[in-house]
Amino acid sequence: MSELIKRIEREVGIPNLVETLATRLAPSDLQSMLLKTFRLRASRLTPSAVLSAYEANRFVAPSRISPVEFLRWEQTAFSCLPSEFSSLALAPVAPLGTSSVLAGVDQNWAVTTVRNTEVVSDSTNVLALECALRRRQLLRADPKCAQPVHLASSHRLLRAQQYADSKHVPHFSSFALCSAGRDGGNLQFEISAVILHVHFYLTALAAYLSHRARLRVAISDFSAIPRLDVIEERILSPLQSHFPQADCALEPDRTSGRGYYVDLVFHVYASMPTGEWIELVDGGSVNWTQRLLSNVKERLFISGIGSERLCATFPIRNGP
Repeated sequence: MSELIKRIEREVGIPNLVETLATRLAPSDLQSMLLKTFRLRASRLTPSAVLSAYEANRFVAPSRISPVEFLRWEQTAFSCLPSEFSSLALAPVAPLGTSSVLAGVDQNWAVTTVRNTEVVSDSTNVLALECALRRRQLLRADPKCAQPVHLASSHRLLRAQQYADSKHVPHFSSFALCSAGRDGGNLQFEISAVILHVHFYLTALAAYLSHRARLRVAISDFSAIPRLDVIEERILSPLQSHFPQADCALEPDRTSGRGYYVDLVFHVYASMPTGEWIELVDGGSVNWTQRLLSNVKERLFISGIGSERLCATFPIRNGP
């Protein structure tokens, strides 16, 4: 990418062009310039050129999954949502830097717009922003307020990174949960959030799959000293007792998500007809609201399921 930029700067005869645009122009001025640029480009396009772009651009191809499949899953999921959660219909875009600043992913993974926004690439990032606003309001009334905020959303995400696996598509539907609150000591908030989130996914998936697959929950702890006995006693045992048909176990050797999650994490798997286990749900503790609110006592737990993968793997063709 750096060589490409250098070539462009040489061709237009403006050294440090990108740095100048990024640091010396006000965001509104850069937006105005880019809007004018793309307006001129669009004015020169023909209908056949637009059709060709629709055919070739990987970002604009429709989903391979029927909207009826998504509707069935979403109806099931929202009907199983615990009463603690409020549902949100998110905007298509989020503030510029939402994913890169909060989650630490490369900004190039998001589709950035010319209006200083980015297309939502991870709904948990946006739910975290909303949680932070609601927690801030509660803290203004009571600086030690422990009242949690629980939000849920079903949203279509768009990601710009290239995948080698053709099964990974640029845009896909995801159902996400986000729980924010205050540190209560002894992992009280984290444990209650894990149980609340896992309880939802097991309930919703059991209702949607209707005995077409077995479910497995795997819990890990990314802390410096993993508290496996606490996980067994306070998370796995209650879950296993409530969901005897599911397999609930520790996953002490998990490495995926380290550096992204900070504490307790979990996966939910479903069994394929071949006997293979497929990962459907990923979730864990993150430090986003601590950073957003500059408050080390704040806690946040996020999770999500790829609706695209669920509906593609376990379609309901003739009704539930």
